[in-house]
Amino acid sequence: MELDQDVPMEDAVELEPTLDEDPLSTTPSADYDSDVIFMNNDSANQQGMAKPTSLPQLSGSNISQLDQWIEHLSKCQPLSEESVKSLCKMAVDVLQFEENVQPVNVPVTICGDVHGQFHDLMELFKIGGPCPDTNYLFMGDYVDRGYYSVETVSYLVCMKVRYPNRITILRGNHESRQITQVYGFYDECLRKYGTSNVWKMFTDLFDYFPITALVDNKIFCLHGGLSPMIETIDQVRELNRIQEVPHEGPMCDLLWSDPDDRGGWGISPRGAGFTFGQDISEQFNHTNGLSLIARAHQLVMEGYSWSHQESVVTIFSAPNYCYRCGNQAAIMEVDEEHNRQFLQYDPSVRPGEPTVTRKTPDYFL
Repeated sequence: MELDQDVPMEDAVELEPTLDEDPLSTTPSADYDSDVIFMNNDSANQQGMAKPTSLPQLSGSNISQLDQWIEHLSKCQPLSEESVKSLCKMAVDVLQFEENVQPVNVPVTICGDVHGQFHDLMELFKIGGPCPDTNYLFMGDYVDRGYYSVETVSYLVCMKVRYPNRITILRGNHESRQITQVYGFYDECLRKYGTSNVWKMFTDLFDYFPITALVDNKIFCLHGGLSPMIETIDQVRELNRIQEVPHEGPMCDLLWSDPDDRGGWGISPRGAGFTFGQDISEQFNHTNGLSLIARAHQLVMEGYSWSHQESVVTIFSAPNYCYRCGNQAAIMEVDEEHNRQFLQYDPSVRPGEPTVTRKTPDYFL
C-alpha cells in the first residue's frame, strides 16, 4: 500500500468492542463527561436556546492555564485527561463561531499534513516563525502515522484557543472517528491514557473544525480537493459540517479528492472522493474569482508540488513521512501583496533516535 493512500472509510476494520458504545459510531459521544455538551448552533435554535453571537473572551486564569499547557506540551509531554477535557470544552467555544469557509487575512503561512510528528511541528514553527508573531493556516491531518499524535493535536488546539485570530486549523480526512481507529491515534490514546476517553474527546471536537478557508478571497484552502457537487464556494458554506466525515458526498470529497493529470472527474484510487483535472480546477477558480487552490493530503518529495499549470498547489509539512520516506517538508508564506514563498525543511532530530540524511554517502560517489 502506498503510504499516502489511506484505506477508504467504508473499509475501516471494526475493532474489538473496547468502548461503551459502537466504536464506529458517527455521532458525538459525551459519556466521558455528562456536563460537556457538544451542540451546533442549529441544534440550539431548534431547542429555543439563544444562538451565540460573539467569540468569548478568555479570562486571565484561562490564559494562564493555556500558557502552562503550551509550555508543558512544548516538551512533548501529554496533558492529563482532565486537562484535555477542559481544553476541548474551551475549543468548542471558539470553533463553533468559525465558518465552513473560514476567512483568513494575509500575511499568512499555509501548512500541510503534520501527522503526529511533533518534533517536526516544532521545527515548522522555528522555520516559519513563532505564533502569534506569524499567522498560520493548517490544512488538516494532525494525527495518525506519527508517534506523537496526542501531543501534536493538543498543542495545535491549545494554540488555536490561545490565539484564535492568529491560527486556523482545518479538518483533514484523518480527523475522523473511523480513520483514527485504523492509523494509530486511537491506539496511541489507549496506550498513553489507558482508556479511550481522550480519543472520544478529540474526535468529537474534530466535528467543529472548519473544512475550508479562503485567504483574502483569492486562495481557497482545504485538505483534499474539489467535488463534482460543488461549483461555488457559497455551496460549501451551506453544508452541515458538525458530523463525522461522511462516506460520500461533497464534505467527503473536500477532504479526500486529488488533482490528476487527466481531465474531468475520475474514480479515486483511495476509494473516497474523486480525481479532478486541470479543466475542473480552472473552471472552479474562474467561477469563484480565485487565483489558487492550496491543498495538502498527498506526499510530495520536495514538500510542495504545482499542478494544473499552477492553479493548484499541494503542500506537505511532515518531513521524512512515517520516519522513512526521506521527503522534505514545506510551508508556503503569502505576504500582503499575495507574493508566495516556499520554505522547505528537513526532519528535526528526535531525542534518542538516529538521524536520517538525504546526502549520498561518499562510498557511492
